[in-house]
Amino acid sequence: MANENNRNMTIIGGTRGLGRWMAERLKEDFNITITSRDEASGREIAEEIAVDYSCDNIEAIINADIILFCVPIENMAKTIEEVAPYAPEGSLLMDVASVKREPSEALRKYAPENVEILPCHPMFGPRVPSLKRQIIILTPIENRASKWLPLVEDYLDKKDSEVVLTSPKEHDKYMSIVQGLTHFSYISLASTIRKLNINVKESRNYSSPVYTIMLDMISRVVYQNPYLYYSIQKNNAETSNARETLIKESIYLSNLIDEGEEEDFVKNMVESAKHIDGYEDALVRSDMAISMLSQKSNLLTKSIGKEVGLKHHHSENVHLGIVKEVSSKSVKLETSDNKEICLKLSNVDILSDEESFEWKRNNLKLEHFDLSVLFPSKCGEGYLIKMFKGIEPVIDVEIIDVYDGKQIDDSLRSYTFHYSLFNKEDKDYVEEYIEGIGGIIR
Repeated sequence: MANENNRNMTIIGGTRGLGRWMAERLKEDFNITITSRDEASGREIAEEIAVDYSCDNIEAIINADIILFCVPIENMAKTIEEVAPYAPEGSLLMDVASVKREPSEALRKYAPENVEILPCHPMFGPRVPSLKRQIIILTPIENRASKWLPLVEDYLDKKDSEVVLTSPKEHDKYMSIVQGLTHFSYISLASTIRKLNINVKESRNYSSPVYTIMLDMISRVVYQNPYLYYSIQKNNAETSNARETLIKESIYLSNLIDEGEEEDFVKNMVESAKHIDGYEDALVRSDMAISMLSQKSNLLTKSIGKEVGLKHHHSENVHLGIVKEVSSKSVKLETSDNKEICLKLSNVDILSDEESFEWKRNNLKLEHFDLSVLFPSKCGEGYLIKMFKGIEPVIDVEIIDVYDGKQIDDSLRSYTFHYSLFNKEDKDYVEEYIEGIGGIIR
């Protein structure tokens, strides 16, 4: 697996979540070794994603140029303490925790002076397809990343990532809002809806676009790993203040309503709007999000009676079929085996024609045929191949035989084409097309 032109990277905890994502996406540029506590599953996953595996963290970093800590937040400082002292001279140690002060202190304390450290926080989860346009926060420690920081920045720049440089303290301050307060608000809303015994499915029938988007964002959070979200709340000390302030403000605003203090409520809301600012940009972004809710429905409605490919967000399964019915919330497909399947629009993406074609090529059994046709002898083979490929159902075609024997008129030549289709029923269409342009089928 190793490529001598690539640097060696060890990912501590590389079998799940973001660690596995890193291993799969970075293996093209680095020689990857992953580690885990479960040797059996670790070896199985390493083989599956074509990287190396070690059950010993210390052994795994012996020849590492970069050591990436991808363990849970609550285990991060302890794992750094156990592994960092053994890092090879000149190597780089990084962590991907969503809090930075404690891991940064652990790296600073336990990493030898002859290695560099660069705490980092990828602002995305393992569902994104690549590093492109993803935000990566780097929190370099003074005098501890002079060699590696520009190399990492250059690498991320080539991947079209957006790099933000800040301090661990400043990072945690803003993450208490960006992550801590946001997650806590959505989790609290989900808990409130549950306590009120609201039928969420039924509520969508009454929903405005804003409610639909809010409900989708709540679902996105509460369906994630609850232990991770607890860790984010617990391990960033700044989030405690954010939560307390949110609760106090909620009680204050609720009391204003109960006591009929309209002016004070309006004043508070106006002042908050001024502080948040960015109204025009927010309108544009929210309008785009709202329009996307109906865009899928409109596009699929125009495709009724046609074949489309839909990819499920969670399972990543592709469903291919003829569009039969479309509502504002769902689509019904008829599959090739005459079965009907109903899918929520919010759960699927529409594949482009090219993506559907590639999926069919890679997953469907092709039907192969040979066809001998008489064409004028002056026809070039390249032209004939191009013409044949232009027949809509044809997937691949090649000329396997050319014949101009005595039984064939001197002005003609026999070409035998070997071609493939997704559906054997399209064979008649191909032959009718060939005859329609003047070919004589033998």
